[in-house]
Amino acid sequence: MRLHTLKELDQTEGTVQLRQPASGGATASELVLVPHPSDTDPNDPLRWPPWKKHVAFTSVCAFTFLTNYAIGGLAPAFYLLSLEFNKTMTETSELLLWPILVLGVFNFFWVPMANYFGKRPVFVFASLLLCVCYVWGAAATSFNSLLWSNIVAAFAGSSTEALGAAIVNDLYFLHERGAKMGIYMNAISGGNTIGPLICGFVVQSLGWRWHKWIAVIFTAINFVAVALFVPETRYDRTVSSNLAPTMSDSAVSSSDEETSMEKTVTPNSKEVSESPERRATRMQVPKKTFVQELSLSSGTPADTNLFKMFVRPFPLLAYPAITYAFLGYSVALAWVVAVNILNSFILQAPPYNWQPQINGLINIPGLLGNIFGAWAGGSLVDRYCAWRAVKNNGIFQPETRLVLLMVPTLLVPAGCLLFGYGVENTMSWVALFFGYGLVSVGLTAVPTITMAYASDLYLPINGDALLLINGLKNIVAFGFLYGVVPWVTKVGYIDSFGTQAGLFVAIIGLGLPLYLFGGRIRHRTAQWRIIL
Repeated sequence: MRLHTLKELDQTEGTVQLRQPASGGATASELVLVPHPSDTDPNDPLRWPPWKKHVAFTSVCAFTFLTNYAIGGLAPAFYLLSLEFNKTMTETSELLLWPILVLGVFNFFWVPMANYFGKRPVFVFASLLLCVCYVWGAAATSFNSLLWSNIVAAFAGSSTEALGAAIVNDLYFLHERGAKMGIYMNAISGGNTIGPLICGFVVQSLGWRWHKWIAVIFTAINFVAVALFVPETRYDRTVSSNLAPTMSDSAVSSSDEETSMEKTVTPNSKEVSESPERRATRMQVPKKTFVQELSLSSGTPADTNLFKMFVRPFPLLAYPAITYAFLGYSVALAWVVAVNILNSFILQAPPYNWQPQINGLINIPGLLGNIFGAWAGGSLVDRYCAWRAVKNNGIFQPETRLVLLMVPTLLVPAGCLLFGYGVENTMSWVALFFGYGLVSVGLTAVPTITMAYASDLYLPINGDALLLINGLKNIVAFGFLYGVVPWVTKVGYIDSFGTQAGLFVAIIGLGLPLYLFGGRIRHRTAQWRIIL
């Protein structure tokens, strides 16, 4: 079994020419399309029309959203469920804890299957299974039945954790990556904020089962969308890169978001004038029809096997950026879910005595924090990187993304301290809401930045890299959350949330060496022969 170095797969080591001076001495710069789309294959996802990309991406984001909507969204009903099924606070929290573990662990099943058989069959099967599980949960008559419906639903939904992020790299260019990753992270986090917000009112008016039935309706609609509008996005770019890059970039589908002052060029060619007739004669690959794209079979790789696909990701943990990304995502996730688990037992019990629908309103600041974090870690980072690239003669350095991690590093610890002190001292609900909003910034900002950074560095193996980040983060978060209720009960909210604030700063601070010495670290690790 021959091992490869990252250098053999990607000569750039993450440093690429993102912009170059405009022709004719104009002040505006030309945007370089990275990675280079195929010149001869219209089936390359990077060359799809923008509407087709956006519909496929939106369908996958909706799948991700609905996974967390029905599972995490049940949190406002935890207090009532504990009374209905005669369960303790710790036992009731297992409705969320075990699915979190499953959402991480089964990334290690779905991603190799998708790499081998294709992403489309995985999404179609898993979205159907998710719908069936929500029917099961809505009809559950015992606590164990409800718990297992959530666990199996998490198994189905785990298919989107890493693969959804990987689709960003399949469909969009480097300059779009941060913004689209931010949208995807909002889909994940939005399920855990919009879900409880809606669930609180549904539980109070119709009962917790209707929360599940509403999820069934939307999941069934989304299954149809996935089956019809999510073609296969797996694409062997090493084959297309061997074809002569002579096609005009005007035939390449780029983002519809670029301004009229910018032109796009490929990394390997200048703009050339070419007639449509000549361009058509060099189209070596026929475009697939809509019916052909509905096929669930796209072939299997000839140079590997399924066992190798399962084993391949684990050596990549040696790369510092991957370890850093999953640790940062772990603490960002765990701190938010800790508040989600605890808040109904705080606000629906004395002295607050809130009703479930009022309790659900705590997710409004959570949603606002998620949106701000996704914007700061996505679109704002993309703009900052573009500005830095212009200042650096058009050269993009991946470590540029890490600068804006200062935003969650300041806000999340402040939110932890405010929430902990607020609960311990029975402060106004405003303090609790504001604290939760600040903590929620980290859930989207940190993974949006770090996963885009990892994709910049390890694009040829980004599927396996994102698998490790998304899979391991849930396992680490589960380990913390499994003990959070006993921990808070023993030491109190001030000490526990104060410790969380310190841990967050310490772990995000590990990115400082990556920022200061990123170029050297990338060059050294690119020589490691660890890729299967």
